[in-house]
Amino acid sequence: MAMLRRQFAAALAATTGLGALGLTGCSTLGAPRAAIPPGGAQLLYWGGPILTMNDAQPQVEAVAVHAGRIVALGRRDEVAHWQGAATQVVDLQGRTLIPGFVDPHSHLGGVGLQAIAANLLPPPDGPNTGIAQLQDTLRQYIATSPDARELQMAFGFGYDDSQLAEHRHPTRDELDAVSTRLPIVAIHQSGHFAALNSKALERAHHGRHARSAKRHHPPASGVARARWRAGGKRLLWRTAVPDARAERGPGHPLAGKSQALYLQFGYTTVQDGRADPGGVATAVAAAQQGKFKVDVVSYPDILTLGEGRFMQGPYYSRSYRQHWIGGVKLTLDGSPQGKTAWLTQPYVQPPAGLPRSYAGYGVMSDAQATAQMEKAFAHNWQILVHANGDAAIDQMIQAVQSARARYDGAPPMRDRRPVLIHGQTLRHDQVAALRRLGIFPSLFPMHTYYWGDWHRSEVLGDPRAQNISPTGWVLAQGLRFTSHHDAPVVLPSSIRVLDATVNRRTRSGQVLGPEHRVTLWVALQAMTLWAAYQHFEEDHKGSVELGKLADFAVLSGNRLTMLPGQLSQLQVLQTNKEGVVVYQAP
Repeated sequence: MAMLRRQFAAALAATTGLGALGLTGCSTLGAPRAAIPPGGAQLLYWGGPILTMNDAQPQVEAVAVHAGRIVALGRRDEVAHWQGAATQVVDLQGRTLIPGFVDPHSHLGGVGLQAIAANLLPPPDGPNTGIAQLQDTLRQYIATSPDARELQMAFGFGYDDSQLAEHRHPTRDELDAVSTRLPIVAIHQSGHFAALNSKALERAHHGRHARSAKRHHPPASGVARARWRAGGKRLLWRTAVPDARAERGPGHPLAGKSQALYLQFGYTTVQDGRADPGGVATAVAAAQQGKFKVDVVSYPDILTLGEGRFMQGPYYSRSYRQHWIGGVKLTLDGSPQGKTAWLTQPYVQPPAGLPRSYAGYGVMSDAQATAQMEKAFAHNWQILVHANGDAAIDQMIQAVQSARARYDGAPPMRDRRPVLIHGQTLRHDQVAALRRLGIFPSLFPMHTYYWGDWHRSEVLGDPRAQNISPTGWVLAQGLRFTSHHDAPVVLPSSIRVLDATVNRRTRSGQVLGPEHRVTLWVALQAMTLWAAYQHFEEDHKGSVELGKLADFAVLSGNRLTMLPGQLSQLQVLQTNKEGVVVYQAP
């Protein structure tokens, strides 16, 4: 731990040039250590910076790959010994090679829906600045999308009331103006709300959640929406979404569309957090049919495990091909941008009709949360816990403390690595508890860009807004963290994650929490090596080291000469999975 603190201090002390990356020059630790195969290695990379994410050897000049693994790295003249008649030499031409990004939290199944839905996101990820533009987007989608024709339903994903000119959700009337023939389901960017037209409401009323839907039927002039409660059971639109996915099955092009978004941004390992049983079954079947070009790790919702068949071998295993189950997921509250996160202090501006004392809500009692945590600990399952508000984080801390008191030391014992997902309003005093209890924080600095201004003015106010996803406090305690995008809440853009983690600039250009900005080197580790650690895969992923998988991303530009303010201009040019190019930029 002391060594880890020294590494953090060295990385954080420098702010420009090589020092900002924590680089001290090329090492020769990568001299060939295995027999060179006849014909040479499969691949050689050189001609640009190769950032290893390994503190002991931060940068090398060349890398050799054979049979999907790294067989040599170091100086170019050393690695050149691996060149043979069958070797493909890749000249990076000054561009940067890094390990493939490891996704520490998102929802692959949801991204599949996003991939076939109308893009209702606001700029810069979509065109929708007002409800009229949103209506036009849906009309165009209905007129041109083969998915809308096949499903006989129009899905739109990503509208954000905080970014629409009207600062409200679309109404049923406004969606009826787009179509009264097709059901329309417009899903909020947080994933915690949905607006429906009359046809979609009618379809929901005939579903198995008819009684709940009728209780939430809005007036014609009102907002057709519902909230996540108790595991998402009362979402009106949820009755249609699983059916649409199940009809497509693992062999449908949807599987390709979903992972294509991740590959475009350099991700070689992808998470499907809070997967339902149907989603897990679909992922297992897709892997068995060889449909995945990425590695996929699923975390089924602990509340929907049923008999728990997925939490037994061969599904729940560290030995896998393309897909495995990493543990379980527990959700304790909602989202701050949707004002459903559970806080200890009230929101600055409560939702319409609610009192000034409104501070969000949890989805279960303390006793229920502790029971689920103890269930995970009893089975030695890793558990990811969605907790945005500090009250929800208190509930998680209490549950982990109870579970550790009951099960630590009881055989069979192994490292469980419970993970706090989001932790956006993590308080300073709670960070010490994370360290004491061995809770790994997967934070959401990306919020500083997308909703930072909204948090300051409407949600949290200062100083709470300044300290969302407080990476500075976490590092000061000697902890590692990961930085995620939570797709489909936003696009799975590694570049946006990187930029937000380093710079923390809002849409209006303000820096939110300057003390929580980190160096480029730290931000990259949080997206590669530390993310692999979160998944128990640090021994064979997340860094460019001998024997590890040859999972790479090639980025435009030279990161050694880039200023932090230029990071958003980077592009992923190529994604390489175990020596095979799985994405090439046009």
